[in-house]
Order: sequence, then C-alpha cells, then structure tokens
Amino acid sequence: MTAILGISAFYHDSAAALVVDGRVIAAAQEERFTRKKHDESFPQHAVRYCLQQAGLTTSDLDYVGFYDKPFRKFERLLETYLSYAPVGYRSFRKAMPVWLRQKLYTPRELRRGLPGYQGRFVFTEHHESHAASAFFPSPFQDAAILTLDGVGEWSTSALGHGRDNRIELSHEVRFPHSLGLLYSAFTFYTGFKVNSGEYKLMGLAPYGEPRYRQLILDHLIDLRDDGSFRMDMSYFNYCQGLTMTSGKLHDLFGGPPRQPESDITQREMDLAASIQAVTEDVMMKMARHAKEQTQSDHLVLAGGVALNCVGNGKILKDGPFENVWIQPASGDAGGALGTALFLWHQLLGNERRLQQPDAQAGSLLGPAFTDEQCAEFLKTQSAVFETMDSDQQLCDTVAQLIDAENVVGWFQGRMEFGPRALGARSILGDARSKRMQSVMNLKIKFRESFRPFAPIVLKEKVHEYFQMQADTDSPYMLLVADVHERLHVNPSSEDGSDTPATGLEKLKQTRSQLPAITHVDNSARVQTVDRLRNPLLHQLLSAFDRRTGCPVMINTSFNVRSEPIVCSPLDAWRCFMMTDMDVLVLGHHVLKKTDQPNQMTDEQRQSHLNQFERD
Repeated sequence: MTAILGISAFYHDSAAALVVDGRVIAAAQEERFTRKKHDESFPQHAVRYCLQQAGLTTSDLDYVGFYDKPFRKFERLLETYLSYAPVGYRSFRKAMPVWLRQKLYTPRELRRGLPGYQGRFVFTEHHESHAASAFFPSPFQDAAILTLDGVGEWSTSALGHGRDNRIELSHEVRFPHSLGLLYSAFTFYTGFKVNSGEYKLMGLAPYGEPRYRQLILDHLIDLRDDGSFRMDMSYFNYCQGLTMTSGKLHDLFGGPPRQPESDITQREMDLAASIQAVTEDVMMKMARHAKEQTQSDHLVLAGGVALNCVGNGKILKDGPFENVWIQPASGDAGGALGTALFLWHQLLGNERRLQQPDAQAGSLLGPAFTDEQCAEFLKTQSAVFETMDSDQQLCDTVAQLIDAENVVGWFQGRMEFGPRALGARSILGDARSKRMQSVMNLKIKFRESFRPFAPIVLKEKVHEYFQMQADTDSPYMLLVADVHERLHVNPSSEDGSDTPATGLEKLKQTRSQLPAITHVDNSARVQTVDRLRNPLLHQLLSAFDRRTGCPVMINTSFNVRSEPIVCSPLDAWRCFMMTDMDVLVLGHHVLKKTDQPNQMTDEQRQSHLNQFERD
C-alpha cells in the first residue's frame, strides 16, 4: 500500500487530499472545519479527517506533496518588487514578515503539522498541480489541458497534453500578465472582494451590455489569435501596491472604484459584461490553440478561472472539443489533490486506470455523519424532529414540502470537495416559484438580490429543460446553458408590464416557466444528477418529478453570506435557526422550523450574521 497526502496551504483555501494506491480516498478544505472563510492556515483539521477516513496515522504516509514551490514564488516576489522599487515599498513591507516567518520555511511548517511523519516532502509546480488535478481524475485517456488562474510561481496560464499516466505542459503565460488577475482587477473595481467576489461579477454580467469590451482590448490587453496576451501594467497596481487597479484605469472608465456595499449602477453592470466577454474571448482562443497543438478530442480545465462556468459553457458549445471535463475544486484547494495524483502517476510511474464517469466520486470526498450521530446531536438541542423509515418515504416527504414552496436545508452523506454544493450540503427549493429567487437571496442567503440560483436536473432529462445534448454530463455545476426555448415566456414584470427592463429591473421580469433558476439572459448554471454519483438526490428529484411533472429544483450552497458551506450537524443547525429556512433534513430526520422550541429572535439572528461578516 502506498499512501500519499497532498497539501495546499498558506495563501488561501488551504486543503488536504489523500490518495491510496492511486485511489482518491478523501479531500476537504480547512475552512469547513474552522468556519473561517478561505482559511489559509496549515490544514490540520482536513489532514486529520483524511487520515481518519482511511484509518491511517501520519507515520503510515509514504509521501507528502505540496502544491507549489515556495522558493520560486519568493523569487518572483523579489524580482517584481525590485523592478518597481522604490515604488511598492509598503506592499513589500507588508508581505515580507509572513515570508520570513513562515512561507520560506514550508518544510518546517509541514513537519510541525505532521508529527510522526518521517518521509520526504515533494514540491510540485503550481500549474503542474492544477494540470494533474484536471487530467488524472478525468475519464479521458488523452486530453488537452488548460490551467488558468491568478498566478502560481511565475505561470498564470498553461497549456499542455495528458496521455495515459503522464502530463506535459508546453506553453505558458507568465506573471504579471494574468487572465485571473485581470478579472480580479475588475472584481475590485466594481466593489467586490478579490478571491471571493468573482462569482458576483460573473452573475452581474448579464444585467449589462459589453460597452467597454473594445476599450479593454484596445488599452488593457493585447490578445493574440493563439490566446496568448500581454497587459499594459500601467493600468494596474497589483505588482507594487495594495490595490488591484491604478488611477490610469479609473480615468479610462470614468471614475474611482465602486465602494463596497454601495448601490450598483449601470456602469458596474456594463463593466461586468465587458470583462466577462473579454474573458470568454481569451478562453476560447486558448481552447482553439490547445486543439491545434494536441489534436485531442477532449479538454480538461483547472485553476480559478476554470470556475467561470459561462466561459466553460461557451467552450463546450462553440469550441473544437467533443468533451470537456473540469476539476470541481479548480482553485488552490484542488492543488492538494493534484499534487498527490502527480506523485502517484508522474513521479512514481504507476499505471492509470480510467474510471467512468470519472475518478472524482462526485467530489463527495468530505466527512459524513450517520443518522445516529445526527439524532444524538439534535437531542442535545432539544430539537423536534421526525425520522423517516426509508429513503423513499424521506424523498416523498421532502418532495411534498418543496412543492409547497418550503425552503429545505438538505444535509446528506459525504461533504463536497470544492466551492460548490452538489447535493450533500445544499439548500433546495422549487424552481417553478416566482418568489423563490428573492426569498432565498434575501431571507436565507442574506446576499445580493441579483445573484442567480443554479438548477439541479435529472441527467436523463437535461435536454428537455436546457439547451444541451441528451445525457450531457454536468455533475459539478460548472457549465452554463440556456433554458430550453419551449419553457420561455414573454418577459413580464410583477406589475404585468411588458415594457423592456434595464439593469437590475430585469430581475423583476419572469422569463421562463422555471423563473427561480432562469437568469436574465435566459441562462442557468446546470448541475445534472445521476443515479451513480448521488443516488439519494436522484431519488428525491424523481419523486418531485412524479409529483409535479418537473425534474428540476433550485440547488444552492448550505450557508449564509460570508460563511463557509456547513460541514457538521451543528453547522447545519445554526444556519437553519438563524435564517428563514423552513425545513432541515439531517439524514433521515426532518425538522420543521415552526416546531422548534428555541427559535432565535431577530436581534440574535442579526448578531450572528454580523459576526460572520466580521470574520
């Protein structure tokens, strides 16, 4: 037996992943255990969980891999600061203490975090980790590889080819020219938080028009036909400063960055639409060049930009590849899995056995809790609950509750690895409801009203409800497609007016028979559900389909704004009690909010939410 632990840490979204004899046993992000969003610390809780899942200790590990090379990253930082000196001294002064105290001594930090481990540490390059996480779990023997993010050591994007048990990266874009940092610069400029607000920018884009697209292409980025590019760094400040953009960019687009939490104007919507259009241009050109270089029929993607599901959907629909597979933990957390698989296949030379539909196991790789454990916890809270006798009774009951427009917290099986809830730690609702989108945003998620919700749909019926081929596989909510034309309705406002809406007023118009999951451009971020990866969720959707004639529901992550997705029954209970969620399902136990004796007051609820915002 060969046990390999992969670790990503010390930047953001630290995580651990365990691979035993080439099989992915467990993987989890540290934030889920510590409840600190994007936790960057050594993933001690995630490591402990992974080892417990396999019944191992640190002394049983054969190898430990780290997802990038700290010395090369430090080299890049020093070269960058020296290039801009003396400008950038404040940024240099802020960055150096953590490097001199911790990051330059990563082997020491790893040794401290893994007492009892006597083996060696292997450091893979950042984009090698991303590439390995994309190719090795994929169902393809041969595939083109694209990795796109902010920056690793020097690379910001890489192109390569995977065959059998080996990957080779052949092309790269190097820092400071970065598609991820370009997108993050506009995230900052439109008033959202870098490294977490990029989803919001993507969700805002359909409300605007890409009026600034050509301005971006003329001034900010020189894009070539092969997808390579260079950026005019005079418009940016991230190399030498503590912000993303410079005064020159602010002058170009007519004003300073939007203040966080202030009103969103048409300018922010148009900026979002413009940078999204440019991002899609870059992604498509890179994909076409990858096809030319590799002549493969398949493409795999990883890196933070690979979470841009609109761009992914365009590549699948209009690009040159027959199939696209995207690592569900595409960001830095997935690097932990990538480095472990890179060690097993590339460095140790072990055979790769393809698995169908893939080797990611639905990305349900986190901890699970039994019905007995859930019941014991609920008793400590004096909770009132009913226990269903079977899966079928559970699914029929929950389907009925959702049909009655209840919002349901769904806590089942192993937690997801990656930023998306995939039906294990989810909040579910009725996609047919006209009020559900605003109710879930404002009363459950406590987030911006413009943000869309994603649908889950039975895989065997995906082509009936979305503009996708029959049996299209999208299990990780990483592809956007249009809602099927047969479900479209003429846009009408709440007041019955047919007047074309602009900006955020578009939100008030009904566009399809599934209004809660139909974005203002008639698109949806689709997750297909099959019997193999998630049999219980498939059974629930089937029960809902039998009851309503609709195999589609809302699926959003089980958390509130600024909180990580729930991990334990305690996390789920707290989220249930502090929101206007109607029902909580823990395993086979069903709880209704109205039955609970110790409900929070509005003041207590707000106090908890304020604490999340501060954290």
